Amino acid sequence: MAGVQTAVALREQGYEGPVTLIGAEPHQPYDRPPLSKAVLLGTAESSAFDVDFEALSVDLRLGLEVTGVRPGDQELDTEAGPVPYDVLVLATGAEPLTLPGADGVPGVHLLRTLDDAARLRPVLDRKRHIVVVGAGWIGAEFTTAAREADCQVTVVEAADRPLAGALPAEVATPMAHWYAQSGAELLTHARVAAVEPGRVTLADGRELAADAVVVGIGARPATAWLAGSGIATGPEGAVTADDRLRASWPGVYAVGDCASFPSARYGERLMVHHWDNALQGPRTVAAGIVGESHEPYDPVPYFWSEQFGRFVQYAGHHARADTLLWRGDPASAAWSVLWLRDGALVALLTVGRPRDLAQGRKLVAAGARIDTERAADPAVPLKLTAL
Repeated sequence: MAGVQTAVALREQGYEGPVTLIGAEPHQPYDRPPLSKAVLLGTAESSAFDVDFEALSVDLRLGLEVTGVRPGDQELDTEAGPVPYDVLVLATGAEPLTLPGADGVPGVHLLRTLDDAARLRPVLDRKRHIVVVGAGWIGAEFTTAAREADCQVTVVEAADRPLAGALPAEVATPMAHWYAQSGAELLTHARVAAVEPGRVTLADGRELAADAVVVGIGARPATAWLAGSGIATGPEGAVTADDRLRASWPGVYAVGDCASFPSARYGERLMVHHWDNALQGPRTVAAGIVGESHEPYDPVPYFWSEQFGRFVQYAGHHARADTLLWRGDPASAAWSVLWLRDGALVALLTVGRPRDLAQGRKLVAAGARIDTERAADPAVPLKLTAL
């Protein structure tokens, strides 16, 4: 997404020079969200972007892995030899974390690429017993698809609740019930000790039958290939871009999952591994390349997840919030949670309440203070709670 949108934005903003888009995968550039839904379930063969690269005069170089970069020489090192550049945009995304001891074990899968989804489709077709490791966003979405395919699913989560790394306990705990309602079994406080063909052994000695194992325990920026380049990365591996998404080396930009950026809105550096960030950031990058003035990149982060028959949306960043406010009952089909800091709305999560999300996102962007008593009433439109 980030690489394709950068190429498109460059042309939209009048850039007339050559544009080369390099990707390690052999497939036409494609969108990732459908991989855990339509592509995985076989209702769509692919999710290729509807972009005419030839009409845009974008040179696609697919199936070409980049192994290094020498910014001082303005050259990339690839399997096919060096590739010179005038401006370099890093849009390498993130790569899934692997389960220690599971590499090379037959039947163990990740879900990040089109090829991953293609390998998993027959598993779902055979309606096998699947063990999912990790109850995060990907784990929930895959479990949803597997249950739709009538597979038996056991989800193993080391923490005490799903989404432990993303949401506070009071918000995530009610979401644990969604697994049982779908017919899946969720095991919390459960650590994997060993994975063998047909079996997963937990640290407490329990053994789980597993025709397949799907690992969804997080992702890290795909930046290991930058080692020794002089392009600065943070402790989590993300390229440390500035508020115009410029990397530490002149003429190099970084966008999407592989980058972090300073947010004045939230007073900290953010690393946002979500689709909307890969859609919005390229406009800032393109403006920098063509020399147009552009506002600092400081979006209200946004993402959505379709899971267990529910549409979950989130906007903002709640890490430094001091107040949590409910709108509705989390046991019901539709509810929202608001996070405030010093009275201002900084983030919200909605389940089945898209109007709350749309109105709340604007309030977050405006830094609006809200009337907490009115905001706690789900019958009051959120836009009418601003002070």
